[in-house]
Amino acid sequence: MPVEVTWWGHATATVRDSGVTVLTDPLLVRRMAHLRRRRGPVPPVSATLVDLVLVSHLHADHLHLGSLAMLPEGTEVAVPRGALAAVPGLRRLATVLRVREVVPGDEFRVGPVHVRAVPAAHDGRRLPYGPAQSPALGYVVTGAARTYFAGDTGLYPTIGQEVGPVDVALLPVGGWGPYLGPGHLNPRSAAKALALLAPRWAVPVHYGTFWPIGMDAVRPHEFHAPGDEFARLAGKAAPTVGIRRLEHGESARLDGVG
Repeated sequence: MPVEVTWWGHATATVRDSGVTVLTDPLLVRRMAHLRRRRGPVPPVSATLVDLVLVSHLHADHLHLGSLAMLPEGTEVAVPRGALAAVPGLRRLATVLRVREVVPGDEFRVGPVHVRAVPAAHDGRRLPYGPAQSPALGYVVTGAARTYFAGDTGLYPTIGQEVGPVDVALLPVGGWGPYLGPGHLNPRSAAKALALLAPRWAVPVHYGTFWPIGMDAVRPHEFHAPGDEFARLAGKAAPTVGIRRLEHGESARLDGVG
């Protein structure tokens, strides 16, 4: 049975496997603070009709309260441990959503699908508020296939061992501004990570969606180029991996997995 992946932009994707629909890091708006959606439509309301939401870390473009508020009552949401203490608005949403806090190594099931939280090399705090710490996470979703959603992460040497064998990898390859800080993958480091992970398929995410207002002329290649650059470099670093560079709102059925 193939797994189906839909990329909505930024780190937001839908993974459908074994009859279960999973939504990652929902950012379902046209504008967030100083960032404006420059490519792709706002995801439709149907994107919120899911069995599980996975939130990788507390940064506002990944744990976006306005987008989580669009979810139907009772939707299950996995967040890093400490999120409820660090984000007051999430505590309010937890009265209508089923919020589960997890750390690396935690495992749980949603129907026939098994989910495992894995480490990410990224600052997981809710910036810029206070000293509270929460881990940044990735997740491995296992049904008919094993799908790794990396969230935000830098390259670290044990990523292959921490994540384990996977069939599909959703890897961040860019960002939302002219410069990437530490704890992020760019096209070159994402290709190196891909060689360590060795999935059957990879889908680049977290690029080419949001850009700061008024900065269109500042290093625009960092907005436009990461997806194609990752595909080119991945072809050299991990030539046996199939690369599916999706357009915003596009879906792919990835056969030959599981």
